Amino acid sequence: MYTVKIVADSSADVKTVSDVPFLSIPLKIITAHKEYIDDDSLQTEDMIHDLFSYKGKSSTSCPNSQEWLEAFEDAENVICITITGTLSGSYNAACIAKTIYEEKYPERNVFVVNSLSAGPELKLLIEKAAEGIALGYSFQKICEDIEQYQKSTGLLFMLESMKNLANNGRVSPLVAKAVGLLGIRILGKASDKGDLQPLDKCRGEEKGLTAVIHRLKENGCKNGKVRIAHCLNEATAIKLKEKIEKEIGTINIEIYPCGGLCGFYAEKGGLLIGFETF
Repeated sequence: MYTVKIVADSSADVKTVSDVPFLSIPLKIITAHKEYIDDDSLQTEDMIHDLFSYKGKSSTSCPNSQEWLEAFEDAENVICITITGTLSGSYNAACIAKTIYEEKYPERNVFVVNSLSAGPELKLLIEKAAEGIALGYSFQKICEDIEQYQKSTGLLFMLESMKNLANNGRVSPLVAKAVGLLGIRILGKASDKGDLQPLDKCRGEEKGLTAVIHRLKENGCKNGKVRIAHCLNEATAIKLKEKIEKEIGTINIEIYPCGGLCGFYAEKGGLLIGFETF
């Protein structure tokens, strides 16, 4: 029985956390011909290539309440972190599981965090929770710290295609239509409401990266962590890291590939940037 356990859906792109009990609950990417489960066995690169040539409809499916409940079952206290509830049912399903779990075990507690985001920003929240657990903080303090910390994190995205986002109703088809034409990239952010807010249209990689730096500075990124998830585009992620270090300063930056759900929405060439604003 764990004293405190972290559970997150796979939009966080986190599969393990060092020295802390952690479990990732997979989302699914579904086509007429195949279902991709976003877990350790998924070959994300193969999925991206399959979907690039696939002409039919595709969709995603979030964990249901029973899956969340099963993930909670071996912990006295659970910190549950989900993809934005504005664009997915994962948060609502986790809240239902929390109610069932606490009714079944009145002495146990579940703290559900609606990240209002996806990908690297969830990773930052998980790291904050793990830090509190490792330091031996009380469950209440860990929860309070996460709530406060969430006010000082953000997410930017730079995408070369928004086809899957538009097809699944996450962005306007009119916004998506121009992306990718003549090298156009869209830069946007996760809004305070948890939806995707386009900010800039940039022609070419260099202008896109310059716009990212501008938006990071504008949002107060200067001394904290930056987490960069890329979809089959490590070279550009490295360029962004170098540009951040040159123009903002040497800060804690990590680069890693997108998992299945984030890769599906970021599409080939996309970058997701989670950052601290202090």
